[in-house]
Amino acid sequence: MNSRQYRAASLGRRTALALAIGLGSVSGAVFAQATTGSIFGQAPEGAGQTVTVTSDTGVSRTVNVDSAGRYTVGSLPLGSYKVTLSRDGAVVDSRSNVTLRVGSGTEVAFAGAAATAAQSTSLEGVTVSANALPSIDVSAVDSRTVITAETLAKLPLARTAEAIALLAPGAVAGSSFFTGPTGNALVSIAGSAVTENAYYINGFNTTDPLSGFGGITLPYGAIDQQEVLAGGYGAAYGRSSGGVISQVGKRGTNEWHFGAQVLWEPKGAKADPSNFYSTVGSNAGNIYDRNDRDKSWRTTYSAYAGGPLIKDTLYIFLAAEQERREGEVTGSIAAPFTYQQTYKNPKLYGKIDWNITDSNILEITGASNKQEYNAPIYDYDYDTGYKGAYVGQDVAGVPLNKSGADLYTAKFTSYITDDITLTALYGKMKGKYYTAPGGDNTVPSILGATDEDPAFAPNGPITNGNPSAQVNNPDHKSTNTNLRIDLSWHIGDHTIVAGMDNQTVRDTDDGVSTSGPGYAWEYAQGDAATPIIGTLPTDASYVAPPPGNGYYVAQYKYNTAASVRTTQRAQYIEDTWQVNDRWLVKAGIRNDQFTNYNQDGDPYLRLKKPQWAPRLGVSWDVNGDSSLKIYANAGRYYLALPSTVALRSAGASLYTREYFTYTGIDAQGIPQGLAPIFSSTGGPISANSEYGIPRDPKTAAGTDIKSQYQDEFILGFDAQAWAGWTYGAKATVRKLRNSIDDVGDGQAIEDKMVASGIDPATIGAIQGSYLFNPGRANTFLIPNTNGGYYSVEMTNDDFHFPHSKRNYYGLNLYLDHAWDGKYQVKFDYLYSKSYGNSEGQVRSDIRQDTVSATVDWDYWQVMQYAGGELANSRKHQLKIYGSYQLAPEWLASANVLIASGTPKSCLGFFGPDQTNPSLGYGSYYHWCAGEVSRPGDAGHNPWTYIVTGSVEYRPEWADKKLAFNVTVFNLFNQRERTQTYPLLGSTLAAAGPNTRYGVPLYQTTPRYARLGVSYDF
Repeated sequence: MNSRQYRAASLGRRTALALAIGLGSVSGAVFAQATTGSIFGQAPEGAGQTVTVTSDTGVSRTVNVDSAGRYTVGSLPLGSYKVTLSRDGAVVDSRSNVTLRVGSGTEVAFAGAAATAAQSTSLEGVTVSANALPSIDVSAVDSRTVITAETLAKLPLARTAEAIALLAPGAVAGSSFFTGPTGNALVSIAGSAVTENAYYINGFNTTDPLSGFGGITLPYGAIDQQEVLAGGYGAAYGRSSGGVISQVGKRGTNEWHFGAQVLWEPKGAKADPSNFYSTVGSNAGNIYDRNDRDKSWRTTYSAYAGGPLIKDTLYIFLAAEQERREGEVTGSIAAPFTYQQTYKNPKLYGKIDWNITDSNILEITGASNKQEYNAPIYDYDYDTGYKGAYVGQDVAGVPLNKSGADLYTAKFTSYITDDITLTALYGKMKGKYYTAPGGDNTVPSILGATDEDPAFAPNGPITNGNPSAQVNNPDHKSTNTNLRIDLSWHIGDHTIVAGMDNQTVRDTDDGVSTSGPGYAWEYAQGDAATPIIGTLPTDASYVAPPPGNGYYVAQYKYNTAASVRTTQRAQYIEDTWQVNDRWLVKAGIRNDQFTNYNQDGDPYLRLKKPQWAPRLGVSWDVNGDSSLKIYANAGRYYLALPSTVALRSAGASLYTREYFTYTGIDAQGIPQGLAPIFSSTGGPISANSEYGIPRDPKTAAGTDIKSQYQDEFILGFDAQAWAGWTYGAKATVRKLRNSIDDVGDGQAIEDKMVASGIDPATIGAIQGSYLFNPGRANTFLIPNTNGGYYSVEMTNDDFHFPHSKRNYYGLNLYLDHAWDGKYQVKFDYLYSKSYGNSEGQVRSDIRQDTVSATVDWDYWQVMQYAGGELANSRKHQLKIYGSYQLAPEWLASANVLIASGTPKSCLGFFGPDQTNPSLGYGSYYHWCAGEVSRPGDAGHNPWTYIVTGSVEYRPEWADKKLAFNVTVFNLFNQRERTQTYPLLGSTLAAAGPNTRYGVPLYQTTPRYARLGVSYDF
């Protein structure tokens, strides 16, 4: 909520109003996605006692101390406060520099203070800084980490929301393949997939509406506080089964402040990345990917200004950040090109706070994230090590050429009566995803060039000037509209909050198509005795063995173009009940409704039945003095499907390969002398029957499909150790109870229909994939030849599937010393176990980002032996971070992250005989060289030990407004692989296993330095 001015002349009514907001010992309600905090505590008992809180923006509230000596002031805008205890109008004690934390209660106790006006003279002006107050929030029942702007200014971190989030227990780095809207790496929280997190700016949901990969965030210098909820959050939060990353931006105060900063990461201060080498087959020991020449530099400029337009009434804050990065990156031997990359990432933020009247407040927020990307591409000769001729522009992958989003929100708060507070938030986020055509689009892209027949490519792989097989629609854009209304009612020892949360996403001209002439050529080698796909020519999907030496080529086509939308509605109610002085209970329930529409505006998913998500939290202040808190939490969390699921699961997608032999390869890498290889269709083959035919929305998903949801249980404690130190432990259990993916086993559906007595001649087309709930019985509508549908129930046994499972267990231990003017430090250890047969909406080990349309659950064969340690699991993590004031002008800081490696996978052809069933899945089975290979059986990637340090100098001669900073990331230059290529192929093939197997895909970022200078006035 926004700032608010209360004048002494009309204090009476406003005191009553404040009492309605936070009477007695009930912690102040935190509306929706929290942007406020509260102050509570004890005071001497006695009539006439009041507590007044006054912020640095002039906000002042006064509440009475109840008969038990308790008080609470809730829904306070973030900032620094002075808390004053008065008796009969005379000040008797005060506490200053009390800084609030978002979504949290700050305890300020006056127990034992003098209670007479006669003693007020000696007590007035007593200053107690926030870190000297109790550091345990006994009003919280969730698992949250709040990082303030003051801490961010000290710690050596990358300037992203995700880098901040990694400070929270339970947060681990996701696969480097998954990135956010501006190319930032993403995080997995407490075992969930990277798409299961929710992002907020000043209470507005900024999560990527297309696929859930990250969200737009604030300029780093505009962050007032970042809250990371790793579990246990209340009913106001939804649409997340991972965690919540909520940023609250800075606001203007009654004093004008200006500042600017320049950061530079020089190329000369960067260590060389490690090269990657083949580990198996005939190329073992040969270089596969040259990285040691991949260098870049980065410069970041930022500035801010904030202050009063009208003192105590109207404030403004503005911030801007411009990041520019340039460098060269060389592709692998399979795609030997050098990319001269240039990135520009501007971010903007603005906020206006208007105290319209004493009872009505308006906040207006604007934010923008953009990215511009340009990369001329040049040939690269691996033999000579030299860059060759220019071949075109890069358009592949993320980031795109021009992308980004603009956000505008308005939040209105009204204190309607002494007992009722209304908050309404409306906002809109508009995204654009422009991709300029690049490369040489007159020729098809060449895939799998390392598998070209050496008889026709004696000097190595032959490619051309079109390195990108796919291109995004240049007209793609999106609109995300969000309306929230929250109502708070205080009654006795209860604060009841209820609300609605409605969101609509329109995804316009989305989709990907094949570049060049509309197809690409994909080279491969097989065994002349083994079918490329299938077993028998009568199989629905069958491609005969490649003749001769086994070399063949496929014409690859892909297209997913559509305009779609989603609507998400929710209602919730939550009660915060202060049972007595030591016990607090939060109980709430949320109901979500999700609807997804296809390109024709027809719903293909209607998840509107009551989806009750109960939340229950308990806090026990054991000793009654906030020195020991035991808390517990249990809750259910639902997750919606983003808009892009419709492109393949409910649209008219095209995804085919047509197979040929060839007698030559021209200078552009294009096969010559093509001869078709026999297939069961007589032409292209699609593993999921994606032939560009529009899907019937009635048959896109099971008729009884339910949303993904997860149950969570937390038990923990926080305790004071000795002066300034706290410690604690927390145990977390998460169980994924329901998920959504696609199933492709149409033959199993047909077999069930025939077995139930249905005439095969009356069965219409069975689709290649259906959205369903893995591990549960699902009912599908199958067209019949009479124009109607058969209703077919398929059990888990009918599909021969294992039960769906994703379980997470975590034990967190910590020791913390808050900043006391000299130092701060936190030690955080996490042991966790994340296992099952489904990571969630995406799959890290094979780098599959098609949300809820992964390889998993397509057929029973790909799920056989799929259970094991999940790909985003890190069993051990130790985080140490802090700062030390070496001298009045010198500050040293460090951030240490030690983590065990993620599990590796070895995926091969199916069964002991290494066959390729009539599914076309090749090397995606949990078999390795004919042996069972569960996730993790191939071992783990190495431990990583990343130490980052910084030194800051703030000279007295500049009144400490000028600062110079040097930060060295990965100080000891550890360069370890973090993920390897998992597809082994077949060891029985004439050419041997896939020579790419085991080659690292990503590594820790080598050592680099960042130099900075800033001025704050």
